[in-house]
Amino acid sequence: MIQFLRYLLFPVSILYGMVIRLRHLAFDYGIFNSVTFNVPIICVGNLSVGGTGKTPMVEYLIRKLKSQKRVGVVSRGYKRKTKGFVLANKNSTVFDLGDEPFQFWKKFPEIILVVDSDRVRGVGELLKLKNAPEIILLDDAFQHRRIKAQKNVLLTSYNSLYSDDYLLPTGNLRDVVSRAEKADVIVVTKSPTNISEKKRIEITKKLQKNEKQKVVFATISYSEKVYSQKEVIDLQDFLKKPFLLVTGIANPLPLIQFLDDNQANYRHLEFPDHHNFSSSEIEKLKKEPRILTTEKDFVRLQNQLPEIHYLPIETEFVSKSDEDIFWKMLKS
Repeated sequence: MIQFLRYLLFPVSILYGMVIRLRHLAFDYGIFNSVTFNVPIICVGNLSVGGTGKTPMVEYLIRKLKSQKRVGVVSRGYKRKTKGFVLANKNSTVFDLGDEPFQFWKKFPEIILVVDSDRVRGVGELLKLKNAPEIILLDDAFQHRRIKAQKNVLLTSYNSLYSDDYLLPTGNLRDVVSRAEKADVIVVTKSPTNISEKKRIEITKKLQKNEKQKVVFATISYSEKVYSQKEVIDLQDFLKKPFLLVTGIANPLPLIQFLDDNQANYRHLEFPDHHNFSSSEIEKLKKEPRILTTEKDFVRLQNQLPEIHYLPIETEFVSKSDEDIFWKMLKS
């Protein structure tokens, strides 16, 4: 029924697409200006409203780069309680930064992280710092053309390719498919590790917009441990007893599939992406003896539910050649 209603709104999608295309034309012809900074900038983004594995991809880049250069991260800080420019510090909370930036900051305190909806200002303020970053990652900024990044990494989910989707509100795309031409490398996330060569070729033909681009395949790697504020438990030991799975992310299906593949006994309580849990929802969750959640949800729930556990994930490429191609494109 909901999908049928979305198709009824197809004329709205056409109008939305016209507005988006006009905006891009304004940038292309210099009516709106893009700013270039004298520091390497890598933009990580997608064309859809979420669920492409953007957070683990940013973390992957941080892990790979932080030993070589001072890494800065600029994010919007979606659903934070603060306004304007905020530089992360030891006293920052999830409410100051937003869930995803706070997760970056918590895991990698050595990075320099700011949140600002005005990314031009955010980068500019970063570069004024005494210990200014030597490379900057723009989190979720593929649509924000006011900054011209040196490299653009575009993500699309294996089970929900942007080439098979429609613009909002009929589909889940927030930008036109033609924008994919501006990506240097397209990463098909959440791919099966045993993806066939035939399937790779089929998807590459669908996605590759120009001969300079490369399409590579990545997957989700789940930790063998689950974590809480108090303990670390082997995943298989945790899965031996029933639990409640709580998710507030765009696409929980890969996690559900992983738990099902491991014969887990659980109930699933699903909330919208970036959900702010109410006091009544917290009180209900406190009655649950065992809860598992995602790392992004954990940073919002940990202080209210100290017994809650989370399962970390990481981005991994399905092959060494995919990873080599990815870095070749970024370094070229």
